[in-house]
Amino acid sequence: MSAPKRRVFVVGVGMTKFEKPGRRDNFDYPDMALEAVTKALKDSGVHYKEVEQACVGYCYGDTTCGQRAIYEVGMTGIPVYNVNNACSTGSTALMMARQFIEGGLSECVLALGFEKMERGSLSAKYMDRTNPMDKHLQNMVDNRGLESTPITPQMFGNAGREHMEKYGTKPEHFAKIAYKNHKHSVNNPYSQFQDEYTLEQILKAPMIHAPLTKLQCCPTSDGSGAAILASEEFVKKHNLQSQAVEIIAQAMVTDLPSTFQDNSAMKLIGYDLSKKAAEKCYKQAGLTPNDVHVVELHDCFAANELVTYEAIGLCEEGKAGEFIDKGDNTYGGKYVVNPSGGLISKGHPLGATGLAQCAELSWQLRGLAGKRQVPGAKIALQHNLGLGGAAVVTIYRLGFPEAVQSGLQTMAVSSSALGSEGFKSSPVFVELEKELKKNGADIVKKVKAVYVFKVRGGPGGKEGVWVVDAKSGNGSVSFGTEAKGDCTINMADEDLLNLMTGQLNPQKAFFQGKLKVTGNMSLALKLKEFQPKAGTSKL
Repeated sequence: MSAPKRRVFVVGVGMTKFEKPGRRDNFDYPDMALEAVTKALKDSGVHYKEVEQACVGYCYGDTTCGQRAIYEVGMTGIPVYNVNNACSTGSTALMMARQFIEGGLSECVLALGFEKMERGSLSAKYMDRTNPMDKHLQNMVDNRGLESTPITPQMFGNAGREHMEKYGTKPEHFAKIAYKNHKHSVNNPYSQFQDEYTLEQILKAPMIHAPLTKLQCCPTSDGSGAAILASEEFVKKHNLQSQAVEIIAQAMVTDLPSTFQDNSAMKLIGYDLSKKAAEKCYKQAGLTPNDVHVVELHDCFAANELVTYEAIGLCEEGKAGEFIDKGDNTYGGKYVVNPSGGLISKGHPLGATGLAQCAELSWQLRGLAGKRQVPGAKIALQHNLGLGGAAVVTIYRLGFPEAVQSGLQTMAVSSSALGSEGFKSSPVFVELEKELKKNGADIVKKVKAVYVFKVRGGPGGKEGVWVVDAKSGNGSVSFGTEAKGDCTINMADEDLLNLMTGQLNPQKAFFQGKLKVTGNMSLALKLKEFQPKAGTSKL
């Protein structure tokens, strides 16, 4: 009998901003990887020496780029597996890392993806051997002919044409998808593009392959994403329950006979792959599409997002146009699809995309997506597709919701956290949380106090409450929770920021009535314990 599969959790994520190829100086793939992995490790609180294996994905590069990339983080001798699976490379690396833990081979594994790309449309690199897309290309030519436009938008554009022919979908439906994704990206600092366009601008953009205009196509990009995965035992040993996002289902499906035999442009670009992978995941998780709240979907072209709505069960077959018209793919609708801006606006560095999707959904479930936050998001679905072909679908949820309910989750601690956006003093609490993550046990031992910060005059006159617990465990920071503290500090938003950044003298603020302290006054002095490494704290 096989051993039972173990639970697997994402305990830390990080990514770079996605960039136009060549735009950012000193941004070779080792630089990208260093930035993404450092952020993921910092987010997790895990030391790199505890990482046992690394699965590293990229499409363009020599054989051991994975090793060269992580050598920037540290040379610990761990196994490094180089992964290439077209546009689904990042999620393939994630799946491999998960399987190492699920099967009991490792306790903590790094999944990393990066890409340093060339400008312009993708093209074949090797002309002296069989192209892995030769069957796909031949099928397209046989059924739809060959036009002078780049091959990839032809394939996906043809899928859009087929949907229009079968179900009466209009060009405006594809444009509405691009409109939504560009609008979402405005709130994503990691996105390559953060520009909002009107529907008319999208429809009138240069035509690439009808019905797809330029603003409905993803760009080539440079960038990296990373995730730290861990077993349940590792999570509990390191007290990471409050941030652990569980992978509750995952499936990869490669090309099926129907990809070529059914002479369908939609099936040629992965409709059946996505459908079968999603069905497997729903079965594994014991869920239905109706249970999902937020989706990161592989929208390399608007046509792919549209047909995938139906493939993964977000709407009935042939009903994608109605689904879009009702707004069920954005905030206020049934689902929020691509809150990050998706590939169309965020960018698509091939090896990094799957890990960037993982990062976005982890932030959503932890309540750390700022203005992109999907209210009440509890179940998240990821769809990552590569032609040639492979579709990877993953379903996530918080691994230990009881940790959140008992106040152990350090959610909403940053200026980008749900509910705290707009407060000028939010970065102060980011620094406090960082210091607790680094030195929480020592600080708790010295301070032994719970601080309540009541901040007046936030956005729209809003009052915010932060609780800094330096009394139990490794400490925590939370926003929007009423709690009794040993020391309560009451200040205006801007005054608190000025105080903590050294622009306002504490004594002067106190005597001017700008700083009000209740409870144990002597404990206020202990806030200096946060100061040495918190950087911006000047108390």
